Amino acid sequence: MSSSSYELVLTSSPDGPIVAYDASTGVEVTRFPGTRSPRRGLTVAGNSFIAASHVSPDTAAVSIHLYNWHTSSVLHRFSVPEFVAPLAATPDGGYIFAGGQSGTIHCFSVPSGNVIKSFPAHTKPISCLQLSIDGSLVISGSDDGSIMVIPTFQIVESSDSNSSSKDLILQHWKKAHSDSVTALSTGIGLCNSMLVSSSLDSTCKFWNLLEGTLLRTVTFPCAINGLAMAIDLSSSDSHLFAAGSDGSVYKASMNKAKKPRKPQNNNNEADDDQELMKKWNKSHVGSTESVVVVNEGRNLVSAGEDGSVWMWEIDTEEVTMVIKDNSNGLMEGSISDMIVASGITEYRGKGKSSDNGGGCSNRLTSSELLKEEVVRSMKKIMEVGEVLRVVEEDKRRAINMLESAIAMYEKLLELILEEALKGSSDGNSFGSIFITF
Repeated sequence: MSSSSYELVLTSSPDGPIVAYDASTGVEVTRFPGTRSPRRGLTVAGNSFIAASHVSPDTAAVSIHLYNWHTSSVLHRFSVPEFVAPLAATPDGGYIFAGGQSGTIHCFSVPSGNVIKSFPAHTKPISCLQLSIDGSLVISGSDDGSIMVIPTFQIVESSDSNSSSKDLILQHWKKAHSDSVTALSTGIGLCNSMLVSSSLDSTCKFWNLLEGTLLRTVTFPCAINGLAMAIDLSSSDSHLFAAGSDGSVYKASMNKAKKPRKPQNNNNEADDDQELMKKWNKSHVGSTESVVVVNEGRNLVSAGEDGSVWMWEIDTEEVTMVIKDNSNGLMEGSISDMIVASGITEYRGKGKSSDNGGGCSNRLTSSELLKEEVVRSMKKIMEVGEVLRVVEEDKRRAINMLESAIAMYEKLLELILEEALKGSSDGNSFGSIFITF
């Protein structure tokens, strides 16, 4: 794995520290104490910062804790205007969004912690937040089952007053789910205009962001707490993974969600599609709280309510490593969120040593060095062959993705132009516009 793709898996807890694990070895590399984080209250802001919602165990006061990768101490504490839980951040780490109990999305600048703007998105508490891959869209889910998609510039743009205008909202599904929305993902990318949502109503739904239509509904035998997607660009075999409240991990095919279908009724609902949905054979004690895909789609990591963290091999659907089993007596509690940080090379190769001699030597003999060099050369040859095999498929997919991206951005630009013309007619300047491409 290259330095740019090096990954860490971070977990947070309402009772214990934030812990970072090497995604390839499962070894704990560092931890950040002092934060008690509620559900979905963990995010990474660019390559520099970690942010977590914090609820004081003594006063129940809420704040946002900001860490950097160089120290385990809290770098900065953001004051918040209300109780906030779910967090999301722009890819460059310049802004953090927090979902409030009132249904408002608050935007903070980083690292100052100043509130840039507060946007009234929902009438009930916000239960989850997600940014599109390119950072141009903020997507929020609420306890009332509604989902809103908002251009990022509409929230980031500084204003003297909190605008109640929703003219620039891209999509608003008022009854997306019949219960609280638990997770959102645009893992296929904005280019395909695809959103997947999960809920306590036991469903995962696939949405077309551009047209605002429901493409597919997958119903599970239990409430779903989290989701992840593994996208195979070299084939049509892509999958959705769901964290079940029964402690299980579920795998469902995404193949039939690739082509939009016409809505079947006035509520933009499509027929349920239950094919190729499978329950894996090992379960956590209590519910499965979160799942993430790591190591270029080869592995899935699941986190249980009991604090256990397991790594699975996706191809075999078997647990290959117990990263944490809570048997060490620390009693750090359950897990409230789990995310992946990519490209953080500071901790690469670090962690607790497993050798029995209290240390290890990094010296290799000449024959060992030669053997390693031969192995590396063979791997490079195999990698080149794999690249050549999929390059034609990638070209075709790239064309399709580009066409979809152009359509999405055209719609966003139309919305921006409408607002600009509206501001011009009122005699006011439109001001600066922020959007990430």
